[in-house]
Amino acid sequence: MAEGTPSPSYNYADLWESVWPLVADREALVCGPQRRTYAQLAERANRLANHLRAAGIGPGDRIGLFLRNDAAYIEAMIAAFSLRAVPANMNHRYTGEELGYLLQDSGAVALLTNETLTGAVASVPGGVDHLRALIVVDDPDPSVVEGEAAELPGAVRYEDVLAASTPDPVVTEGRSGDDEYLMYTGGTTGRPKGVLWRQEDAFFALLGGGDPMRLNGPITETSQLLERIVPGFSYMPLAPLMHAAAQWTTWSWLLAGGKTTLHPGRLVPERVWQAVQDEGVNSLTVVGDAVGRPIAAAWAAEPERWDASSLFAIANGGAPMSSTLKELMAELFPGRAVLDGFGSSEAGVQGSQRIEAGQQVSGLTRFTPGPHTGVFDEDFRRVEPGSGAIGRVANSGRLPQGYLNDPVKTAETFIEVEGERYCFTGDMGTVEADGTIQLLGRGSQCINTGGEKVFPEEVESALVDHPRVLDVLVVGTPDERWGSAVTAVVAPSDEADPPTLEELREHLRTHLAGYKLPKHLVLVSRVERSPAGKADYRWAKSTAEKHLTDA
Repeated sequence: MAEGTPSPSYNYADLWESVWPLVADREALVCGPQRRTYAQLAERANRLANHLRAAGIGPGDRIGLFLRNDAAYIEAMIAAFSLRAVPANMNHRYTGEELGYLLQDSGAVALLTNETLTGAVASVPGGVDHLRALIVVDDPDPSVVEGEAAELPGAVRYEDVLAASTPDPVVTEGRSGDDEYLMYTGGTTGRPKGVLWRQEDAFFALLGGGDPMRLNGPITETSQLLERIVPGFSYMPLAPLMHAAAQWTTWSWLLAGGKTTLHPGRLVPERVWQAVQDEGVNSLTVVGDAVGRPIAAAWAAEPERWDASSLFAIANGGAPMSSTLKELMAELFPGRAVLDGFGSSEAGVQGSQRIEAGQQVSGLTRFTPGPHTGVFDEDFRRVEPGSGAIGRVANSGRLPQGYLNDPVKTAETFIEVEGERYCFTGDMGTVEADGTIQLLGRGSQCINTGGEKVFPEEVESALVDHPRVLDVLVVGTPDERWGSAVTAVVAPSDEADPPTLEELREHLRTHLAGYKLPKHLVLVSRVERSPAGKADYRWAKSTAEKHLTDA
């Protein structure tokens, strides 16, 4: 680009408004019984935006989205971006107290919530009277959701809002790539943190820069986005929109003219495969074994029941997928691309791994890194390929501004190395001789047992391969001799016939060093995870310590 030429501006609202008129009659979104064309999404988003503007909401204001998967989620995001306001994702499984924290931390001035989540909203400590807008959305499919409804003084119904508002386009002065995009992290080890991005940086780092499948490279000017509108693509993420895995990919395809099918409510594998058939899904995204195993089991049990001939890719992102499940997916769907991606809300997409039928996969994700990804030792020197040294995986390039309201954590995570700003999320790994990176797990979860370091994800990946283990999390529990003892919290496949500790240790002996084997086994009926399948290590550690104390 010539000196003095202004860089292109990549604003989500401007990009959306340039794309949707070209594909107005195409279906953009399906969620249970809800179906929206691009034109319908645009009109409904305009109506909501005009209502919010009338309530005094504008540039920089935060709008809380305490919603399950719902067309209203995307409509609200479009409306917020058009106003230069900032949508804030909020975990729909949170209690009133947890929701209250997010409302306070984000500074939200408006909130959209589903009918069956109003009970949690009503229990927010101190109430929600400060909100300028409180909107209740009907659940798209009440048969697959649970929750308690409550009266919320001052709340208005979503459809009433749209009916009473004007569909006129909202024009907000000053839109630019500097407008904010906010994504709250899952908070599996502590309270969730808001990751604050410039929209331009988020467009390239999170959405692929106009290249959803990472095949053609990012665009270099906004007009090229219109040249890349696909003739027809059907995508289905098996994660809630409040999770990055679903939100980023959905927006990638919205800006490419594709169709996204959302799964409403709790996971029902048979409904997933029916949707793949009915909607002609081309690409399906799962989130780790918690989602992937039930999906694979349903298909394996009745492979002739559904027509999945449209499907050419199954991807994983947002949580680790075990080696056996990767191999199983490749065997069940020969000829399809089975992909395991790696990234985070702070670092964006960092790399991926492709698994072929018959391929032996060991350990956790081993991926080909992107051009901005590296592994650094404690002195911030690059780990040499094939050295076997363990370091921290980091990413440079387009990065967020930092964590909302947390300058200390921002300074700890975003560090200048070799003259570039890098994001160190705590993921640990080694660099193989061929340049690929072998992930080991999060350093914050690393268990120090007798001076040896054990990464829970490595043990979990091996344990979940046992036929009598349905799900598992591994944590460290206090031990007088070892400091911390490796402890497995296991949900058995059959509660009437659970595995024994020695049985699991014997299974692991051929995969892991002796010090990595669990010293304790805690049996539970269900392993707690986030709606997207992410591990809840706080719950696992508390459960394990209580069990061992009471034993």
